[in-house]
Amino acid sequence: MRRGEGDAVAVFNGRDGEFAARISEIGRGSCSLAIGAQRRKQQAEADLWLVFAPIKHARLDFLVEKATELGASALLPAMTARTNVARVNLDRLRANAIEAAEQSERLTIPEIRPPQKLDALLRSWPAGRSLILCDESGTAPPLADALASLKPPLAVMTGPEGGFADSELDAMRNLPFVCPVGLGPRILRADTAALAALAAIQALAGDWRRNVRAEPAFLSRFPPTEFSRMSSLLPPAARPSPTSGSSSSILPPAASHRRLAHRHRAREIRISPLRSPPRAL
Repeated sequence: MRRGEGDAVAVFNGRDGEFAARISEIGRGSCSLAIGAQRRKQQAEADLWLVFAPIKHARLDFLVEKATELGASALLPAMTARTNVARVNLDRLRANAIEAAEQSERLTIPEIRPPQKLDALLRSWPAGRSLILCDESGTAPPLADALASLKPPLAVMTGPEGGFADSELDAMRNLPFVCPVGLGPRILRADTAALAALAAIQALAGDWRRNVRAEPAFLSRFPPTEFSRMSSLLPPAARPSPTSGSSSSILPPAASHRRLAHRHRAREIRISPLRSPPRAL
């Protein structure tokens, strides 16, 4: 973690909000934290899924990172007829999602599901969730118009590099839970289309309509020196000033795939390396 005993951190587990903590003990591959005051309460987030055809690694990393920042609650890779990627590294995607959650001060990490063939995914689609299909054919109504008639929970789907096959588009248009939409007059790359759709849905029908959260009351009680030590955990470009209204919200570094596991009847939590892929928090 590149932190020492006594350093202040902020932790969350996806259920109970965010808490101030201080490193009390460091061992080989793990450390213990003394838990302090709650900084933020857990709040409900938009239940918005992203279904996407896997793309090249660098762009896929970028897509997962930004989809996490935009508030996607679940990421579902779908293998289509024109998908060029044969394998999806789920551990890598989870690491990217954890890092993005830390950076964006989000208190949850999106669920990342194993890849499924498109037809299997559609056959098992849950009742009551509309699937917004980003249709590059140019014949679908604008996204903003379609959202006026849709109610959450929602999911948005984008295709692979090269687009959906005609047979796939025809089959999906005939499904009652699918709502084809257009994303404007220009052809967008697969990752751009996914992020544009997520941003538009969050702005028009999602949690972007909420008031910006206030600075946690905890920070007002934090001495400037301690605030500085907490802020040092963030990348330089993201470090706030004590008056900026921003605060750190971090988990252990994503590269180590660490998790928080509460000690029974104790006021501290232990950080230990994951032995298996993490479950959604």
